[in-house]
Amino acid sequence: MVEVVDNSSERRYEALLDGQVVGVIDYSLDGNVITLQHTIVPNQYEGQGIASSLASFALSDSRDRGRHVVPQCPFVASYITRHPETLDVIVEGWRTHS
Repeated sequence: MVEVVDNSSERRYEALLDGQVVGVIDYSLDGNVITLQHTIVPNQYEGQGIASSLASFALSDSRDRGRHVVPQCPFVASYITRHPETLDVIVEGWRTHS
């Protein structure tokens, strides 16, 4: 099972499988606005839902922390489109940022 954590010192969310990093979403912070910059999952781990787990965790974590999200990453933007229940944490007018 994949565990997702916020590695704030590296400014990225990490997906861990048996303690090994198997995917990341890099981010930047500006006050309470978090920009999810890009998602990386190595080829051998693609198709296992890791990127979706990362996106889901990042959006939920942002909501819990009172942050507003700019989904710069195309994968995260498409995840949000498929999961409109996440729109409450997205910066208004976000489509103009992508």
